[in-house]
Amino acid sequence: MLRLQQVYQTDNLHRLFFKAFSNQTRLEIIQLLRRKPLTVTEICNKTGFEQSRASHNLRCLEHCGFVKVTSNGNFRKYALDEETIIPIIDLFEKHIHKYKKKLEDCKVIQNE
Repeated sequence: MLRLQQVYQTDNLHRLFFKAFSNQTRLEIIQLLRRKPLTVTEICNKTGFEQSRASHNLRCLEHCGFVKVTSNGNFRKYALDEETIIPIIDLFEKHIHKYKKKLEDCKVIQNE
């Protein structure tokens, strides 16, 4: 019984992790932060997001360990976690490049 609970908890954590990536707003923020650390204002200027939308999603990304925050006076700069998230995104990109056509042709994904 304990083993089944552990499997469920791990599966749920995997779903939550990928849910963070699958949200369009967070994905756009992550893509921007791949280039360089940015403030909320800079993110809003580049995406057109309202400040509250960007801040809400940055809080989620920070809370879940996707981004690190550094304060500089009144400004907070957001950067992707270099140890875990950047390597994961690099692997995503490698996989997408390798399997681009198959991903585009997958009927199961297209129908979800």
